[in-house]
Amino acid sequence: MKNILITGAYGQLGSELKVASEYFPQFAYFFTDADTLDICNKEAINDFVVKNKINYIINCAAYTAVDKAETDSELCYKINRDAVRNLGEVATAHGAAVIHVSTDYVFNGQNFKPYTEEDAVCPQSVYGESKLAGEQELMRVCADAAIVRTSWLYSSFANNFVKTMIRLGNERDSLGVIFDQIGTPTYAADLAEALLKIAAFAEEKELVSGIYHYSNEGVCSWYDFAKKIHRMAAVHCEVKPIETTDYPTPAARPHYSVLNKKKIKTTFGIAIPHWEESLSECVAKLF
Repeated sequence: MKNILITGAYGQLGSELKVASEYFPQFAYFFTDADTLDICNKEAINDFVVKNKINYIINCAAYTAVDKAETDSELCYKINRDAVRNLGEVATAHGAAVIHVSTDYVFNGQNFKPYTEEDAVCPQSVYGESKLAGEQELMRVCADAAIVRTSWLYSSFANNFVKTMIRLGNERDSLGVIFDQIGTPTYAADLAEALLKIAAFAEEKELVSGIYHYSNEGVCSWYDFAKKIHRMAAVHCEVKPIETTDYPTPAARPHYSVLNKKKIKTTFGIAIPHWEESLSECVAKLF
């Protein structure tokens, strides 16, 4: 039986991986977070990988406070770039493979059609720059690495847009939500299953290294997303469309960050549900 180390186990994706792991019993799992494994400490990673004979590392750990990152760049880069390099170097030293989660924020959001893995990257924020730097470092130090970019992640675990919209919708009579940023929500449970399918594929055949895109199918704005959340959760609150300029933030967000998923579907045989279908599953778990 092969062993998988999962970092960032307390977050949305790490929590969903715990659930999904039950459907992939061919692996033994080691779930860690900052309190049990400091991935900024290369020696600590090395000791953990050797002691537990790790074959795969799925890195869900990240600095994700997008706006705070603008003034906290040192810690952001330490986690999103340096720690990723540490994982890659240790994996290479011991013959392990890395499956790393990245973001749509590596793009500038000015496209007019879904981004492919070959499209030019041009992050517009410290967070996006740090995640791109992490991708580049991992590819530089680790030949056996699959990088999966995702977008608009939510879950029944931890804090996210879905939970926030339900809470605010129940507290207020009306809400303003941005309508001129377009993308695709991603249910962390679906992404977790996809990551483990990549590991299973690698175990049966080989890991096809490279960059991949994964989000749910379909397209919407944050406004559309909020309206659908309220409808599914039976929340009675007026949702008003507002422009990005009406809600200024320290970090710039991509106006368009729809991802093309053809590569991950054809390479690993992964089927992807529509975002509304997955949102319905998530909302059902919250009530």
